[in-house]
Amino acid sequence: MNKEQKEIIRRTAAYARKTLGREATGHDWLHVERVWANARMLGKGSGADMFVVELAALLHDIADWKFHGGDASAGPKKAAAWLRSLKVDEATVAHVASIIAESSFKGARVRNRIATLEGRIMQDADRLDAIGAIGIARAFAYGGAKGRDIYDPAVKPVLHKSAKAYSGSAGPTLNHFHEKLLLLKGLMNTPGGRRAAAGRHRFMTAFLRQFGAEVTGRK
Repeated sequence: MNKEQKEIIRRTAAYARKTLGREATGHDWLHVERVWANARMLGKGSGADMFVVELAALLHDIADWKFHGGDASAGPKKAAAWLRSLKVDEATVAHVASIIAESSFKGARVRNRIATLEGRIMQDADRLDAIGAIGIARAFAYGGAKGRDIYDPAVKPVLHKSAKAYSGSAGPTLNHFHEKLLLLKGLMNTPGGRRAAAGRHRFMTAFLRQFGAEVTGRK
C-alpha cells in the first residue's frame, strides 16, 4: 500500500470512528475496529488488494440497513460518497460498495456468494465478530436495545427463505443463534476464517448448553 492509500485509510478510520462512535447495539466503532483487525489478519499473505479490504472493513457498517428502515442501499451509497470525496478511483469505489452490498447475512436459506477475494475476506472478518464471546455479547446487546425477549420456548427459530423475511424478523435473541450465529462457521470463505471460527463456535455451543441447563433447572 502506498503513502497516499495509507492516508486514505487513516482518514477513513477517523471518519468511521466519528460517525459510529459508541452505541448500545454492538454496531459501533469498536465493532468496526475489530473487523478491521480481523480483515488485516485474514488478508495477510492472501494476495488480496488490502486497500480495498481495509476500506470495506472500515465502511461496512457506515449506514447499516437495520438502522435505515431496511434500506440495503444506504450503506453502499454512503461509503461511495465518502470515497469519492477523497478522490478514490472509481474502480475501487465500485468494488468497496459492492462488497458492502453483498456481505451481510440475508437469511439461513438465502445463497450469498461473494464475487471477489477481497469481499470474502471482509465478510469473514465481519462474521468472526458475530460469533464467540463477543458475538454472544453483541447478540444480547442488540436484542435488549430492540426490546426483544431473551428467550421464549414457545417461539421457535425460523430458517428464513428471503432477505425480506430475515430483515423483518423480531424473535427472541436466543433464536438468533439458531437462525444465524451457529450457521456462520460453515459459511466461512477463507482458511483463516474457518480456523478462527471453529473455536468461537465451540464457545457458543458451550454457552447454549449451559443456558439450556439453567433455564430448565438442570443446573
